[in-house]
Amino acid sequence: MKKKMKQVTAVQSGGPEVLRIVEGDIPVPGPREILVKVAGAGINRPDVMQRMGGYPPPPGATDVLGLEISGKVIQAGNEVSRYTAGDAVMALVASGGYAEYAVVDERNALPVPSTMSLAQAAAVPETFFTVWTNVFQRGGLKEGETFLVHGGTSGIGTTAIQLAKAFGATVIATAGSEEKCQQCLALGASHAINYKTQDYVEEVKKITNDRGVDLIIDMVGGDYLNRNMEAAAEHGRIVQIAVMKGPEASINAWLLLAKKLWLTGSTLRARSIEEKQKIAEELESHVMPLWNEGHCLPVIDSTFAFGDVGEAHRRMDADHIGKIVLTFE
Repeated sequence: MKKKMKQVTAVQSGGPEVLRIVEGDIPVPGPREILVKVAGAGINRPDVMQRMGGYPPPPGATDVLGLEISGKVIQAGNEVSRYTAGDAVMALVASGGYAEYAVVDERNALPVPSTMSLAQAAAVPETFFTVWTNVFQRGGLKEGETFLVHGGTSGIGTTAIQLAKAFGATVIATAGSEEKCQQCLALGASHAINYKTQDYVEEVKKITNDRGVDLIIDMVGGDYLNRNMEAAAEHGRIVQIAVMKGPEASINAWLLLAKKLWLTGSTLRARSIEEKQKIAEELESHVMPLWNEGHCLPVIDSTFAFGDVGEAHRRMDADHIGKIVLTFE
């Protein structure tokens, strides 16, 4: 097998123009790792943040961009028990996804269901792991509850709408245009709020007869924090997964106390292999049956050839619905 491969790094902080395809060594799998010939790599907001200099990879990880891949196993470490050469997998990686080959711990990989293409499968790991851990593990969403997700047509949003609906919640989504609101409704949201023309707090109160929602997933931050507390029901939960408006916010602590709210947050990238393994196991138990029936599949906005990675990032920076995927075949 050849020893060199093409991979993508950012030569400096900046826009899509700083991305370069360079040559690197094909990684060697460790005892519990599999070497995957990458067929697709999902593009995510953390990739953009890393490109702009704001989200470095964890210590010891490569600076090659990319947090999720799909492809075929071509080599397995001597302690790998589940996968063998030729198996189609989709996997979460701490970095290194924008490359012809990637290594991943077998515990952070899942088999690709027959209902998905490899390009679709590349859009699964980062988004579904994030949604599952924040909506269901941390957020504790239950059947019959009301769930508010911001950015309903983002990769996270489209996934959260489908999964929450599948598990019996009533979904309210926010989006930035009437077209996007219609997309949210088509995916299973019961209500969609255009945040550019409507006050989502007031709309939530109308929809819930002033009760508020049980769970909110927010990636905006900033002034949304207090507004989310206003939109939450008594004993409501708010899970922060990103801070696109910035990390600083003042909290109306009285709302927190008076409503007995639960405010938490998390990131995924720096978690241990074992923590990510737990998420993978729950996805396989609870979501794989849905995938196998053709339900809750990732929404793909567009695909780009590996050589067009700069254009793919320009698309990510622009208006889009669902996931953007780099393809290698």
